[in-house]
Amino acid sequence: MLRYVAKRLLLLVPVLIGLSILVFAYVRALPGGPAIALLGERATQESVEAINRELGLDQPIFVQYLRYAGNLIQGDFGSSVLSRRPVVEELLERFPATVELGFAAILFAVLAGIPLGFVAAKRYQGVLDNTSLVASLIGISFPVFFLALIMKYIFAVRLGWLPSIGRLDITRSLEHPTNFYLLDAIIAGDGAAFVDVVAHLLMPAIALGTIPLAIIARITRAATLDVLSEDYVRTARAKGLTTAVIDRRHILKNSLLPVVTVIGLQTGLLLTGAILTETVFAWPGVGTWMLNAINNRDYAVLQGGIVFFAFLVVVVNLLVDISYAFLNPRIRYQ
Repeated sequence: MLRYVAKRLLLLVPVLIGLSILVFAYVRALPGGPAIALLGERATQESVEAINRELGLDQPIFVQYLRYAGNLIQGDFGSSVLSRRPVVEELLERFPATVELGFAAILFAVLAGIPLGFVAAKRYQGVLDNTSLVASLIGISFPVFFLALIMKYIFAVRLGWLPSIGRLDITRSLEHPTNFYLLDAIIAGDGAAFVDVVAHLLMPAIALGTIPLAIIARITRAATLDVLSEDYVRTARAKGLTTAVIDRRHILKNSLLPVVTVIGLQTGLLLTGAILTETVFAWPGVGTWMLNAINNRDYAVLQGGIVFFAFLVVVVNLLVDISYAFLNPRIRYQ
């Protein structure tokens, strides 16, 4: 196991090097530049050249990349062109909001998707099975931003049950030592603030978790149908084991491998920022942060943010691979 993990970590090095080159080339292919974003379209050529000299953008492209790669190795992602703050500082400030939203969304998708897919497979070609197929197809096809707008109109505007924007009521005072608002409310022992944070989190999490829920439900259904036809399931029934024991020990456990893979992939995607959901609900996470960086040609934020998110996705996939050995002891990593 340790040898497998070490090999995967070593393979991460060329992946990150290749990705850093692609990101470096991509952000410099964008029209305009940081100088135009700072000074505006009416900036003089002299002022643009001065900004480029200050940022080192007047140097040869390979010199810029070597300096950028050297800073990455040291954990220095540079400073934002607009705010002049270190990228790492802004990332640590924004990332907790995306983590809360992403984990809430994947938790909703898992808790609803796995039971739905499992029950649908057990009632193959029944009313529930056909209904779940149609519902999952709609869930995958339905645009997230449109669902978010509908939810805001129904639950915030018409019914007034839930807040529509932000992470916390602006009139509420709460210290943020960790920037994880749920954890901060628990640390402060403020039950009302905790309830308020959950209320702000509900709609964005459900809207964001709809597509992962549909995918997880379909994969669970397909995996469960495959396991139901296996010989060991028929043997367990012939031995007189109860339905609950067969479902738990033999069917569900053996159908979880592809489901865990999908959950890992979806978790990695959600943690890299959901731009549409965060924009609709004015959620101050990394999605809106990266969108602003694209609009403002903020090279440092784009380069540092994308490399960090790529590293995060690779780590999540590695954890998923390692979990296979715990789900199925027959799997051994050589």
